[in-house]
Amino acid sequence: MELLKKNIHMNKSKGKIISQITLDEDFNLPENKPDMNNILLKQAEILLESIKPSEEKVGLKGKLQFEVLYGTEGNVNSGENYTAFLPFDETINVPELEGNDHVQTKWEIEDMTVTLINSRKLRISAIVTFEVKVEALYEESAAYDVEEKNDIQTKSKVLDVVQMKLQKKDTYRLKDEMEIPSNKPNIDRLLWRELNLRSVECKPSADKLVISGEVVLFVIYKGEEEHIPIQWIEKNISFHGEVDAPNCNMSMISATTVSLVHKEIEAKPDSDGENRVISLDAVLELDMKLYEEESVEILSDMYSTTKEVIPKYGEACFESLLVKNVAKCKITDKIKSSEDSKILQICHSNGCVKIDRVMVEEDGLHVEGAISVSCLYMSADDKSPMGTFQGVVPFSHVIEAGNVTDDCTYELIPYVDQLATVMLGMDEVEVRAVITIDAFVLNKVVEPILTSVDIQPFDEKKRENMPGIVGYIVKPEDTIWDVAKRFCTTKEVIMETNGLQGEQLKAGERILVVKKGENL
Repeated sequence: MELLKKNIHMNKSKGKIISQITLDEDFNLPENKPDMNNILLKQAEILLESIKPSEEKVGLKGKLQFEVLYGTEGNVNSGENYTAFLPFDETINVPELEGNDHVQTKWEIEDMTVTLINSRKLRISAIVTFEVKVEALYEESAAYDVEEKNDIQTKSKVLDVVQMKLQKKDTYRLKDEMEIPSNKPNIDRLLWRELNLRSVECKPSADKLVISGEVVLFVIYKGEEEHIPIQWIEKNISFHGEVDAPNCNMSMISATTVSLVHKEIEAKPDSDGENRVISLDAVLELDMKLYEEESVEILSDMYSTTKEVIPKYGEACFESLLVKNVAKCKITDKIKSSEDSKILQICHSNGCVKIDRVMVEEDGLHVEGAISVSCLYMSADDKSPMGTFQGVVPFSHVIEAGNVTDDCTYELIPYVDQLATVMLGMDEVEVRAVITIDAFVLNKVVEPILTSVDIQPFDEKKRENMPGIVGYIVKPEDTIWDVAKRFCTTKEVIMETNGLQGEQLKAGERILVVKKGENL
């Protein structure tokens, strides 16, 4: 007898490796750049040029691109920018990594310091943390029927499982243009470009993944006339688009991470030939994971009234959906500037969210983390009219997930949804923020499954010793299939004998059980 089996596509985590590298280098200003007086703004990002998985290793090659905006000596209305790169080539040991595994790489710049050595030289130091997460697709095989039933009686059970349907990386390109307000001067050149993701959402549709959200564009530029102070513009740009996702449908569950991997922000002429338009060309990378929740029927037991059927069992691990939730956490706190300059006006603020700790509690997942906030401001100091300060705002939030345990697997994708800063005094700012945490929690279910069946001749002596007719009182845990197996008969015989319309039995009910082949 051959068991008919189906494959259930699962995804399992093979581990997560954290590795840190330190980058440190001195840079001399090019001859065409003016002397540095002070650092106004700094930003950096990791540009991964290649990710090469091999046997138990991942090679990461790329560069840290940093940019600084600095004030110039003797010109309070001006500023200058400087951009350079720190290359790296790192190998991270990842035990159990195999060629077909899915490798997800995240990075975070833990600390970056810019030190002015003199007016023509600066030092960049950065600590970069890489997180390499390895996942593998595998198939759990489960029997759902037998090829030739004949007189084989089977019992099935239904499992609610989550299957991995699609796992791939793709990109979404975002293009837009912004015309500067009429009260702003023409652009001579851009000094600072900044783009931040907000409110990202991914929804499965028919053969597509619909992505929507918002980016915050912030630029600082020098006007065409020398006496004009540094100008800045900020704009929220909404986007909505689609990415191909074969065989995707609306019932699927998305656990997709979106990150900004490339941006080009340039000034261009308007219809009158004046530099009054800012163009945006950005690339978002989508690490797509699409799951589908299905009810799968598998065999749980079998017997025969004419031969001895001995089923053999093994254990299989499945995953069921526990929680798919988008949690929002509101934060209000105050941060103080450590700078000597007094704040006259907040020009711009941005923030990034980091989850530091996740604890499994009775009512859900307790998440602790912080938003790192950076503020650019106009100061009362004529020698240094612009400045920045940073602060860290902690948060704590419980994502509701009833019945969550330490054995559950979860993925938390945090975004800054809203961020606003309000001046409270000349050295204090109130931070108001909303964090979105896209939570996807799976419960591990270990089930016994039929792996094979041993068929032997029926023990006729055992059969002869069984009563031909039995009056039976139904117990609370009894099913009609269990009673039929115990007394070597079938569900159909019991239903026909007792005039039952359905398979449901009630506790305490009295029924006649006739061994198959016996006559009343």
